[in-house]
Amino acid sequence: MSLVTCDLSVSMDGFAAGPGQTRELPFGTIEHDRLHDWMFDPEAEAENRAEIDAIVDAGAFIMGRHMFGPDRGEWDLDWHGWWGENPPYHRPVFVLAHRERADLPMEGGTTFHFVTDGIHAALERARAAAGDRNVAIAGGPGTVNQFLAAGLIDELRVHVTPTIIGAGERLFDGVPPAAFEQVSARSTSIVTHLVYHPVR
Repeated sequence: MSLVTCDLSVSMDGFAAGPGQTRELPFGTIEHDRLHDWMFDPEAEAENRAEIDAIVDAGAFIMGRHMFGPDRGEWDLDWHGWWGENPPYHRPVFVLAHRERADLPMEGGTTFHFVTDGIHAALERARAAAGDRNVAIAGGPGTVNQFLAAGLIDELRVHVTPTIIGAGERLFDGVPPAAFEQVSARSTSIVTHLVYHPVR
């Protein structure tokens, strides 16, 4: 059976996003933001290529509404996500939401589907769309924590960056006690990649 995977960059104090998300600040207000330098800095990109490629190597994706965009009320139908007309997923993406919205097809094979009946329904639809391939929980941290609390993640990949944020959304908030097996650990110049499997 395919796996449910998750990748999340976190600070040393466990935060994956700062407070105050806006269109201009998708990860919130973070002083000295280095959470994602390992992915986007040209000098670091090469040494982290395997982990970067693994993030989008799935048959379908699930994300929270706040990862799709900063709106908190009614949908702004002119907003198509942070990634421009050709998002990096190239597969179906299921966005958890409280308000319905029509499917949003994009260039490159990405289609955003908006799911209003919870994480289990989103996972069922994502598994059907992914076939034999994995389903990836793309974030943000609140969505990841929901899936962790429900015991639905099979492989958790945490990318720890040398920064302290101090406030915002933290990985594992609201997640009950659980045991994990460390599968691998790899350090590069500005990030440590940790892979865990839950002990069931």
